[in-house]
Amino acid sequence: MLENKVSIVTGAASGIGLAIAEALAKEGSKVVMADINEEGLKKESERIGAAYFKTDLSKREDCKKLVDYAIEKFSKVDILVNVAGIQTVCPIEEFPEDKWDFMISLMLTAPFLLTKYVWPSMKAQNWGRIINLNSIHGLVASEYKVAYVSAKHGLSGLTKTAALEGGKYNITVNSICPAYVRTPLVDNQIDAQAKSHGISREKVVEDIMLQKAVVKKLIEPSTIAEVVKFLCSEAGAHITGSTMTIDGGWTAG
Repeated sequence: MLENKVSIVTGAASGIGLAIAEALAKEGSKVVMADINEEGLKKESERIGAAYFKTDLSKREDCKKLVDYAIEKFSKVDILVNVAGIQTVCPIEEFPEDKWDFMISLMLTAPFLLTKYVWPSMKAQNWGRIINLNSIHGLVASEYKVAYVSAKHGLSGLTKTAALEGGKYNITVNSICPAYVRTPLVDNQIDAQAKSHGISREKVVEDIMLQKAVVKKLIEPSTIAEVVKFLCSEAGAHITGSTMTIDGGWTAG
């Protein structure tokens, strides 16, 4: 389906990014996997048969270097999937200012810069797919997640604006807004909350993470990857500017 297409996937050493990179590669795309975790990146890229680029996307110059690398290696970029991100739980009055700067740089400024840098290539070939891995926290808020929620709300605005500008060039821009996905990041949160509340991991998932969902299961990374594949296919050609919720009914009520 994606033969001769070149994809950049950030946050690709593990979790959702890895599942997406693997799915796109299986569809025939030439994939550039990007992450700060060079050891995991090298191991997984060799397994998948993808190129890799170690990068710190909180640094503006690294965003440019990543796109330059992809274009130098493959001559173009067709697909950009922005996944890289972190989570910090902390009350506003205690939230470190340097942590705010880092999270906004990584999860909002980097997707903007990468979009900006791949845009000329996509315009030149009159085809492009940009997919931002957002969150239900791009639609609703939770306490103690001020930087994460702010970045994800901003990502929703970036998605819509870029979609409006990209339409005439056959560039679609969408964001995927999942609830909790079974990733190493979420596993660490489960352990931390189980210890904090003195309850089992199962209770953390059921009573805390999935409290507002009607489908009481964590989402698998492969589910997100399938949605990305759909948006990159011809079936997704008229879907742009959307914030697609995959939340087990969390935001339906």
